[in-house]
Amino acid sequence: MGGGIAQVLALGGARVALADVSAEVAQSNYDRLLAESDQFVADGLFPAGSTEILKQNLWAAKDIEEAVADADFIEEAVPEVIAIKHQTLARISAAARPDAIIGSNTSTISIAELSEPVTNPERFLGVHFSNPSPFIPGVEVIPHAGTSAATVGAVRDLVHAAGKQTAVVKDVTGFVLNRLQYALFHEAAQLVEQGIATAEDVDTLVRTTFGFRLPFFGPFAIADMAGLDVYNFCY
Repeated sequence: MGGGIAQVLALGGARVALADVSAEVAQSNYDRLLAESDQFVADGLFPAGSTEILKQNLWAAKDIEEAVADADFIEEAVPEVIAIKHQTLARISAAARPDAIIGSNTSTISIAELSEPVTNPERFLGVHFSNPSPFIPGVEVIPHAGTSAATVGAVRDLVHAAGKQTAVVKDVTGFVLNRLQYALFHEAAQLVEQGIATAEDVDTLVRTTFGFRLPFFGPFAIADMAGLDVYNFCY
């Protein structure tokens, strides 16, 4: 997901360094992001001129240390393995400026636990983009108990400048996004396993009924529109 996040921030006007397991992989990712942008422009998903903006604002670093050396904000997006994240965050923390904000794109791991190798942990928090990042308008922001209010505010400003919306939630397992998403998946899987509906029909119902209105109305707004007395009777 790191590439999509880089596209979001670069298109929002930030100068963004890409770092990966090697300089060659980082350069390959850079080339891929430009090729993807060309295709997205052709498909009408990115505005004209997007690839030129990415060429101006993206660059491939030789390693993590070079990428973060003078960065104001660093987003970690390595695999969801605590040991790998700790190792990566330790390298970032050691090489970055002491005032640089460090975010993790983890979708499930405790932010407090991830903060352990980070010096000045008040600058660390979860900044959870969803896949595909360029096209999903919301970002989950997850401070741990030691994250400063200034860090949260600065990250929200950065994300808003890139055209996204933010929601700040507490550091609990699954946060909010995945608690809701996996609750739906749990019920969907049970319906299929019990033979009540096929997987295809469940997907059709979600896409074409309540899922269709979710971009406009969250669950509480829908409940209010339907009537809380109706919800009380049904559930």
